Amino acid sequence: MATVSLKHIVKVYPNDGKKKKKKPVNNLKVTEEGVLAVQDFNLEIKDKEFIVLVGPSGCGKSTTLRMVAGLEEITRGELLIDGKKVNDVAPKDRDIAMVFQSYALYPHKTVRQNMEFPLKLRGASKEEMRKKVDEAAEILGITEYLERKPKALSGGQRQRVAIGRAIVREPKVLLMDEPLSNLDAKLRNQMRAEIIKLRQRIDTTFIYVTHDQTEAMTLGDRIVIMKDGVIQQIGTPQEVYDNPANMFVAGFIGVPQMNFYDGKLIKNGQGQYAVALEGAEIVLSDEKQANLRKQNVEEQDVTIGVRPEHIELGKEEGKTIHGTVDVSEMMGSSIHLHMNACGKDGIIILQTLNMEPQDFPQIGQDIQFTFSGNVVHVFDKTTQKNLEF
Repeated sequence: MATVSLKHIVKVYPNDGKKKKKKPVNNLKVTEEGVLAVQDFNLEIKDKEFIVLVGPSGCGKSTTLRMVAGLEEITRGELLIDGKKVNDVAPKDRDIAMVFQSYALYPHKTVRQNMEFPLKLRGASKEEMRKKVDEAAEILGITEYLERKPKALSGGQRQRVAIGRAIVREPKVLLMDEPLSNLDAKLRNQMRAEIIKLRQRIDTTFIYVTHDQTEAMTLGDRIVIMKDGVIQQIGTPQEVYDNPANMFVAGFIGVPQMNFYDGKLIKNGQGQYAVALEGAEIVLSDEKQANLRKQNVEEQDVTIGVRPEHIELGKEEGKTIHGTVDVSEMMGSSIHLHMNACGKDGIIILQTLNMEPQDFPQIGQDIQFTFSGNVVHVFDKTTQKNLEF
């Protein structure tokens, strides 16, 4: 267990002078110095906190993790573990452990031998190795597999072994780089639950990397959302869901993603902020009114964001928007309606519990819908930032 502090961390991959055949991944900034993979990364991680770095491929999250591990050199900035600067400390001396996307197990060794390996490197006694491996195996539910070789295990079991090999060392910080990405959907769900239970049983600080926002939302105490090497927002899962800092975060967090429409932010006759969209005028909630007044936001063209689960079918005087159903997906407890409204494609989620099958909207059907003023997000047309903050 440990605190981890990343201060103004920068990672630059220098230009090698050769003609590049491919463009940099995504929209990473390119300078004369080279490609900026991570830009001015600042994060304070508390003791025993579970931090998740999340973002699309190429956003710099794995590079950041590898800098913490010591597998990548830090170009600029400071990395501190328990207040001690470790920029130039060798990986083996940082008292950290890492679980990789590929299980990286020795195929010729048994599960027990794989888990003992890091303890052997530290000169642990046979009795200490046996005790620690048995304890870790019990926590992870792999005691019965200790004498098997990796090829005799399923993907989920192999990942448990990889995690077990990391935790036997009792590291201060446990780093996990997309450890569930090679598993099928059912196993991913099971392993997420296992990691949550593991977190309760071992005293260590977790830094977890994933591109899967469901993993981020379910595992993290706080989430760090990245894009093109830059932190977009840091917050609890609920904070980033309820109050996205910009359109990227709003679209990335939440499944299906948020609907976006071109509209106007106006003030009505009572001086209240409202959004105007296709003839509908929806007054914003008191909290949103206060946030916008605090920022002295003027009337303007905006991008309006509403999550699919916050839209309601029905007609309400002055608040109704019209759309056409393009696709209807039956999901069991809900229906996902893909629709076109206000010239944009979007999705509505309907709960089927209180609906009769004959009432389910059909493809090509015209629908009317609305939403309340407490679920609307208002984004600047140019900067794409949330105007409330």
